[in-house]
Amino acid sequence: MGEMLPAQEAAKIYHTNYVRNARAIGVMWAIFTICFSIILMVVFIQPYWIGDSVDTPQAGYFGLFYYCIGNALTSELICKGSVLDFASIPSGAFRTALFFVGTAMLLIVGSMVGFGLFFFCNTGSVYKICGWMQLASAVLMVMGCMIYPDGWDAPEVKRMCGTMTDKYNLGNCTVRWAYILAIISILDALILAFLAFTLGNRQDKLLPDHFEVEDGAGERAY
Repeated sequence: MGEMLPAQEAAKIYHTNYVRNARAIGVMWAIFTICFSIILMVVFIQPYWIGDSVDTPQAGYFGLFYYCIGNALTSELICKGSVLDFASIPSGAFRTALFFVGTAMLLIVGSMVGFGLFFFCNTGSVYKICGWMQLASAVLMVMGCMIYPDGWDAPEVKRMCGTMTDKYNLGNCTVRWAYILAIISILDALILAFLAFTLGNRQDKLLPDHFEVEDGAGERAY
């Protein structure tokens, strides 16, 4: 076997380092995707999107579907709402936000399931499929977070937050951590989607043209 040409040797070193780095970044992307799916599950389940303050008539808190409001006589929290019973959700806007956030969560879970495709399909294509799913999840989260305040004029919300409460106006209530986390998750999804598309495009062509050299037989060597 003939001795490798300098250009071929440089190409081989570049290829080895590139593949190693791409795999490391891919593992990080997969770990962050798993963490992001956990965040979306917490955002979906937790009923702390909005809540009371020191100035509210009643104590309580609201999520996408589950909410608790204090009893004026006993100060005991009365909780209602179920993801399986849309009629128990106090506002149509809350139901719509529930659908968008729930679908976004399912898309992220689907992208995790798509990790198994790495063993059967082209790596670049799998990255791009997951990237589109994560981008769609970001769009759905934006819609869910924008629509949710449209339901703040519901009678149950006004009972907790006061009569000044209206659509996109919380009155005496405050935004809680789950809503803030939902907004932050939009940026997370966009970053993950960008990273997935970047990895997918780079997988399509591991070596740039200037690292391709021809051997004596006229064939391209890497």
